[in-house]
Amino acid sequence: MGYFNIPLKPSSALVFSIVFGISVDYSIHFLAKFKNELLSKSLEDSIINTINQTGRSMIFTSFILFFGFIIFVLPVTWTLLSSFKSKESLEKFDTRVFPYEHVTTIVENVGEKFLYEIPSENNQIVFKAGPTKKITKVATIENPTEIFEIEKKKLTPKKSEEIKLLGEKSIILEPKITRIYPDNNLFSHTIGQIDDENFGVSGIEKSFDNYLKTNTKPLTITLDKEIQFIIRQELLNSEKIFKNVGSAGILMNINTGEILSLISLPDFDINKRNNISDKKYINRATKGVYEFGSVFKTFTIAAGFNEKLIEPKDMFNNLEKKIKCGGRTISEYDENLSQNLSVEEILINSGNIGSVKIGQKLGVDKIRNFLNKIGIIGDIKFDITEIGTPIPFNWGKCKLLTVSFGHGITTTLLQLAKGYAIISNGGFNITPTLVKNDNIKLEKGRRVLNRDVSLKINQILRRVVTEGTASLADVKGYNVGGKTGTALIVENGKYTKKKINTFASIFPTNEPEYVLIIMLEDTKLSKDYVYKYRNKPGSFVGTPFNTAGWTSVEVAAKIIEKIGPILATKY
Repeated sequence: MGYFNIPLKPSSALVFSIVFGISVDYSIHFLAKFKNELLSKSLEDSIINTINQTGRSMIFTSFILFFGFIIFVLPVTWTLLSSFKSKESLEKFDTRVFPYEHVTTIVENVGEKFLYEIPSENNQIVFKAGPTKKITKVATIENPTEIFEIEKKKLTPKKSEEIKLLGEKSIILEPKITRIYPDNNLFSHTIGQIDDENFGVSGIEKSFDNYLKTNTKPLTITLDKEIQFIIRQELLNSEKIFKNVGSAGILMNINTGEILSLISLPDFDINKRNNISDKKYINRATKGVYEFGSVFKTFTIAAGFNEKLIEPKDMFNNLEKKIKCGGRTISEYDENLSQNLSVEEILINSGNIGSVKIGQKLGVDKIRNFLNKIGIIGDIKFDITEIGTPIPFNWGKCKLLTVSFGHGITTTLLQLAKGYAIISNGGFNITPTLVKNDNIKLEKGRRVLNRDVSLKINQILRRVVTEGTASLADVKGYNVGGKTGTALIVENGKYTKKKINTFASIFPTNEPEYVLIIMLEDTKLSKDYVYKYRNKPGSFVGTPFNTAGWTSVEVAAKIIEKIGPILATKY
């Protein structure tokens, strides 16, 4: 009746009761037949004759009765079982047994404005309740206040026009302004999200919520759409090659702190925020806190330069192969590394023991103060609230040793970018920013490091690329310099075999303008990937080691090759 739009009236209800009454009369029929048979036959013969003559009709009527009741019970059972389904499964499949066509509108004078559905063929209001988006209640237009617990929805222009054509005066369409993001995933972690009431809940939408609502002047961000797209695409491609579970990248002006690109993967479509899992979609560039490994060796050596305790050509001879402290052993990653290394050779070849010796020369106070100056440890001010805080720890003899080569100390990718910017731009403090201010000319901040620190560091970082662990980043024409870092991921307080592979780069090293940080989380070896030499002909297949030099460096080089011409002409 519902499917064929047959209304339930007193007459149709009476028909059902009559049919039902007839269907159960088989019991009376059976007893009457049995009584007549007993008049002329024995008990056994009477039972047999009664079953043979009335049994077939009884079976038929029983089947009719059973399936008749099933028709009425099925919708109730279906709805009951649907209540145990997840929101996602209910949204994928309509649980209504008898769906029908309807149009959408908003009903006035029901307290809060809600979206309702009105069948176009009659005068009833049908609303959707809860996350299931299924029809659960019907009320007349004359008495709409009976409707409650409905889901708020958006009304398309097409549906709006359909409603107007109904000519129903009790229906009032209420306009509502909301933001639509045409770039979907491209700026998800920076732009952020708004809720159903247009309040910012993350990213710039949250930080500048009041400004965006009270000012007519648009808010301009520093991100470059073209560069953002290229870096995101290369990070997505890296997932296909190295099977990493996540990644992040930051490109920042080394002198002003303006961020031209900030990517964190996985990302999400900010037009569909209800499908987001916070844990999975954490902003790895600003919120994630990691051990980054050997990229910290640059800071240790820069601190030595700043304190005038070492020079690039200073030698460290007879370096031990292993150092024990606190029951743990510190050793070289490369067992064949020379035991006689200069300061610059320690960084070029990523020597652990040499970095430890420089750290011991500095002492706790000097290295801790240096890291504070460049913003590596402690909090950092930024334009969005999704900011991680480095994990605090107690400084001591053993902690000094591990920090010197980048282990046992955490920070964010954003702070890592700031640190590399300061040690490379002449020692001037900068503040990373996502928002342009046309009224303020961005300039270098106050000097926090000695002038010559950057000259020495930049020359060594260049040699790391031309001679050392980051040779795959030697992109012709851009004088790329940088440092690799490979660290183990900590889970439940213990180191795992999973790795964080990071490459911190600056370019061009002769006059640094940009810092690019690329981080890949939990990479895997790629046996089939083809590496191509950038400054000489030839190629080779397969990743020899699951380290930053073979993963993050390769991704960063691809990015610099593509964004370099844009930066050179646009900025």
